[in-house]
Amino acid sequence: VLHSTVMSKVNNTTQDPFYFILTGIPGFEAFHIWISIPFCCFYTISIMGNTTILAVIHTEPSLHQPMYLFLSMLALTDLGLTLTTLPTVMQLLWFNIQKITFEACFAQFFFLHGFSFMESSVLLAMSFDRYVAICHPLHYASILTSKVTGRIGVAIICRCVLAVLPSLLLLKRLPFCHSHLLSHSYCLHQDMIRLVCADIRVNSWYGFALGLLIIVLDPLLIVLSYALILRSILGTATWAERLRALNNCLSHFLAVLVLYVPMVSLSMTHRFAKHAAPLVHVVIANIYLLAPPVMNPIIYSVKTKQIRQEIFHLLFQRKLH
Repeated sequence: VLHSTVMSKVNNTTQDPFYFILTGIPGFEAFHIWISIPFCCFYTISIMGNTTILAVIHTEPSLHQPMYLFLSMLALTDLGLTLTTLPTVMQLLWFNIQKITFEACFAQFFFLHGFSFMESSVLLAMSFDRYVAICHPLHYASILTSKVTGRIGVAIICRCVLAVLPSLLLLKRLPFCHSHLLSHSYCLHQDMIRLVCADIRVNSWYGFALGLLIIVLDPLLIVLSYALILRSILGTATWAERLRALNNCLSHFLAVLVLYVPMVSLSMTHRFAKHAAPLVHVVIANIYLLAPPVMNPIIYSVKTKQIRQEIFHLLFQRKLH
């Protein structure tokens, strides 16, 4: 009865040309209120964790260095990614609100993919920071000045806007079929493009080029930086120095895995496993969007001594006051 009620509601609303219809967890609609509990926990951890890292870096002058400024960019990106998906996910799970206007959906599409690509760009910048710090330590301060770090930040924003905006404009000009039912609780490009009833070759080629730029080029450059770092580390005198250098890179390496493994999995699933169970697509997409914002503050809080110490210091100060 519940399934038929949901389907009849979807059938009535999918005819409305001004709305997309979002989908929760397929097959588990009756348990959405319970499923909302872990989602609520993940969003809370992400918001609190990334806000804490931003507060710590902002209030502690000793952390106003390129490495930590890039980390603050990563935390801002993760916070943006979290706040982009939170409204539609939680209103669907709590209140079963499935409708989203075309304008709101395209806005979410822009920010969701923009912040996702920004995360990749920031990780690339952080790998460059680690390369300079380990391979050219004497020139680190002269290469990565505050002005250069700021310019890298502006370049990252411009890169992501210029990457996502054409994709949005190309999609918005196309007509959508009578069914506006999306398979996620947010607006993904891979999901929206399948509802178009027109020639999408230009969109597909642009998406392919963008995939090469973000999913292939960025990781390749990160791997190259790590190869150069390893070569430099292996040439150092003692094992203690090698372990210290590797430990400095460990947090970043884990953050890279947390982003790219789900990102590649989602792209491969949408491209080569279109007929897989809907639940598979939903689970991979949720991991892709939730794993980096939730895990990054945990990784950097645990593995970065300075961040960990300043978090304890901040909490201890608050207790005293």
